[in-house]
Amino acid sequence: MPAKQRKIAIMGYRSVGKSSLSIQFVDGQFVDSYDPTIENTFNKSMRLRSQDYDLKLVDTAGQDEYSIFPAQYSMDIHGYVLVYSITSSKSFEVVQIIYDKLLDMTGKIHVPIVLVGNKTDLHLERMISAEEGKKLADTWKAAFLETSAKQNEAVADIFHTMLLEIEKANGNMQEKASCVIS
Repeated sequence: MPAKQRKIAIMGYRSVGKSSLSIQFVDGQFVDSYDPTIENTFNKSMRLRSQDYDLKLVDTAGQDEYSIFPAQYSMDIHGYVLVYSITSSKSFEVVQIIYDKLLDMTGKIHVPIVLVGNKTDLHLERMISAEEGKKLADTWKAAFLETSAKQNEAVADIFHTMLLEIEKANGNMQEKASCVIS
């Protein structure tokens, strides 16, 4: 079976760790300081449920509430990873604005999304509880994870979950596996 091509956009407010998550996933290293991203694309192949995937991760420039949602992010994108920092209320607000703009741009009521609360290693500075994150994801019918790019916690899970969400949206995966022998 040929590998499926999947393009995933990683969006969120500036400095929430979008690039750190991408680099940690693709290269297995944590990059602490880097220039604010203009836009990067990372490629990685992975296997999930005996299917190979070629992932193209579009690491977007940080958005804020005034950013126009770039049209290129509504085309050819299979799923969206929306990232906020658990230490920033502002980033949590912005991720909700991005979500609204995303639905407007794509014209869909549901798109495959994984909401990610990053920077769990900074738990002493936490401002957004896991419950709040989960609640927001539930209202979007999105998947939810908390991660630490720095400690490489649950980073690969983001992309596994994203692929499952994409497959589900494409009708390639039932919620529950059923076996019918006729």
